[in-house]
Amino acid sequence: MSKLSTVTELWQFLKVRKKWWLAPILIMLLLLGGLIILTKGSALAPFIYAIF
Repeated sequence: MSKLSTVTELWQFLKVRKKWWLAPILIMLLLLGGLIILTKGSALAPFIYAIF
C-alpha cells in the first residue's frame, strides 16, 4: 500500500463522512512531525524536544 493511496483514502473518508473537524488536527500532526524530522540532527533539537 503506497503512501499516496493512504492519503487519498483519508481524503475520501473526510469527504464522505463530513469529518472536517479532523482536518486541522491532521495538519498540525503532520507539521509537528515534519518539524521533528527536519530538526533531528540540528542544534535546535534540544529546544524542539523541550516543547513536548
